[in-house]
Amino acid sequence: MRPSQLLSEVDSAQSAAPLEMIEAGALDAYSQAVIKAVERAGPAVVSVGMARRAPERLRRRGMEELRGAGSGVIITPDGYVLTNSHVVRGSDRIEIGLQDGRTLGAAIVGDDPHSDLAVLRVDGSDALPCADFGDSTHLRVGQLVIAIGNPLGFQATVTTGVVSALGRSLHTQTGRLIENVVQTDAALNPGNSGGPLVDFLGRIVGLNTAIIAGSQGICFAIPSNTAKWVAYQLIRTGRVRRSYLGVSGQLVPVNRRIAVYHKLALTTAVRVMEVHTGTAAERAGIREGDLIVRVGDVQVASPDDLQRALGRHEVGEPLAVEVVRGSERETLTVLPTELPDSQ
Repeated sequence: MRPSQLLSEVDSAQSAAPLEMIEAGALDAYSQAVIKAVERAGPAVVSVGMARRAPERLRRRGMEELRGAGSGVIITPDGYVLTNSHVVRGSDRIEIGLQDGRTLGAAIVGDDPHSDLAVLRVDGSDALPCADFGDSTHLRVGQLVIAIGNPLGFQATVTTGVVSALGRSLHTQTGRLIENVVQTDAALNPGNSGGPLVDFLGRIVGLNTAIIAGSQGICFAIPSNTAKWVAYQLIRTGRVRRSYLGVSGQLVPVNRRIAVYHKLALTTAVRVMEVHTGTAAERAGIREGDLIVRVGDVQVASPDDLQRALGRHEVGEPLAVEVVRGSERETLTVLPTELPDSQ
């Protein structure tokens, strides 16, 4: 080898070394961030096992119970656990598995299928490790997030990813809308439901709730601000109170002439298909065939907009509902009642 070649290789090696060191340092910083977050939040993550009596046809075959499993996170030292409604709904028996190996019984304090959230209370326990809530409005696309849970029964599994998108909407099994859902590519599998999505400080920024079947890296979490508000309501009263008008509506296009005449910045609205007897809508004079175009300060271009407006409004407080009826545009004052559990 010529001396000039040797010197060239030495120079190349020296110039590459700092780059390798920088990359190794960045990787180590990433690892340390994940490790510290898991150390803070991990002890509060639990497995949630449930059992319910099997239907008669299965009991005749010798199967007495149906079992399911998911995840949860302890949010207070005295044993309140936040999880998904679909993990525990309909259960006859619930067991919580702690990170220290203990298995404790638990009971449902409150269940809100409209947000797919439930709060449990662990039996006979105090001074439990708990995780803090972060502010989901501070999340940014591209931010590091960490999912902790029990996918497929593998306890305390950690996966990492980033916030892929913000402001998504997700419909629960009841058909109601959850707003500002966090999309992430942190890998989730069956059993992760109810486990926390945390930031690099170990604070809960979301509650993992859904994946898109057949997709890769498209997962969703209920934002922490929603989860915190619902959990508070469930702990305080055992339920979440939501405003209810008492109409069935359908998305319809707005006739261009009507839109121009009434100066509507809408191409669609909600047509009232039915007004339920004895409801706030009936008392306020809303009629079948009315086009609902605004509720409060929210323009109503779809049933989701109507639900969004009601979700922000206090039960029993006056609410202005603008409707187009024939050639007239009217504003009616409605006093919403509480959404029935069956709705």
